[in-house]
Amino acid sequence: MPITVAIVEDDARTCEGFAHLVDSSGDCRCVSQHGSAEQAIDELPKITPEVVLMDINLPGMNGVAAVQRLKELLPRTQFVMLTVYEDSDLIFSALKAGATGYLLKRSAPTDLIAAIREVHRGGSPMTSQIARKIVQSFQQRPTGIAETHKLTAREAEVLDYLAQGYLYKEIADALKISYTTVNTHIRHIYEKLHVTSRTEAVSKHLRAG
Repeated sequence: MPITVAIVEDDARTCEGFAHLVDSSGDCRCVSQHGSAEQAIDELPKITPEVVLMDINLPGMNGVAAVQRLKELLPRTQFVMLTVYEDSDLIFSALKAGATGYLLKRSAPTDLIAAIREVHRGGSPMTSQIARKIVQSFQQRPTGIAETHKLTAREAEVLDYLAQGYLYKEIADALKISYTTVNTHIRHIYEKLHVTSRTEAVSKHLRAG
């Protein structure tokens, strides 16, 4: 079964371009296109796509606010933000709102399709530039006591790779373990740190030094 993808983008030409790219991938299918956050909030709960490509700079309600609303209505849907911005504040706002990935619109078409596949498999795709910005921003924030001492040596190693912006498959390759094993380690990390997202886990890791 193809991965079902919805696109929220106010520029019709850009939206059509993304839709064509998705449909040409072979294993993904564009099931809907929406020109505003308001339209997406009204229509997406009836469509229940597996992945949503969400523009941040939308007319009216912006993409960050839209994801926050939609994540409550579609908790199993994964949201990937697409934008021209590299601003750290926007990145954090999007991730806190419930986005799982964040890519620049100028990313190569192959990177976009790879991101859809990665987020569908449980990963958190983002450009290396954005991953670095997130790490830098966390390091600049006040440190706090984390519960990383509860992690096994392997779990700590996996978390360190997450903090460096590695995708799940890249972690599996680096540690010479299976993708499923990486997922299991990450699930245990979330449980032990009492977090529900990669962003929160990395935050605790960096605050613990």
